[in-house]
Amino acid sequence: MLRKYETLILLSPELSAEEKQGLVDKIAEIIKRDGGELALVDDWGMRELAYPVKKQTRGYYVRLEYGLPPQHVAELERNLRLMEDVFRFVTVKLEDVFEAKKEEVNE
Repeated sequence: MLRKYETLILLSPELSAEEKQGLVDKIAEIIKRDGGELALVDDWGMRELAYPVKKQTRGYYVRLEYGLPPQHVAELERNLRLMEDVFRFVTVKLEDVFEAKKEEVNE
């Protein structure tokens, strides 16, 4: 059973657009490998930080919504901790059951 989660990730401001996309793709691959399904990648772009993190005052924010079996969330977070360019992240459970968004057809 998949549960719906949201993870907000703070990435290094020194990443190029290609490196940032590569990192997001790697995270998406981890989610899919563990039996999950990525529903949304929301790139918030570069923002000022309220306080320095790893001596940086700016960072890229990326928000992910996905469905993942509960036992695999810890593995995803472990992988995020090992990535040098991920400064911070927070994961929140949104719903107990993940349902892929379906297009509504008006008849």
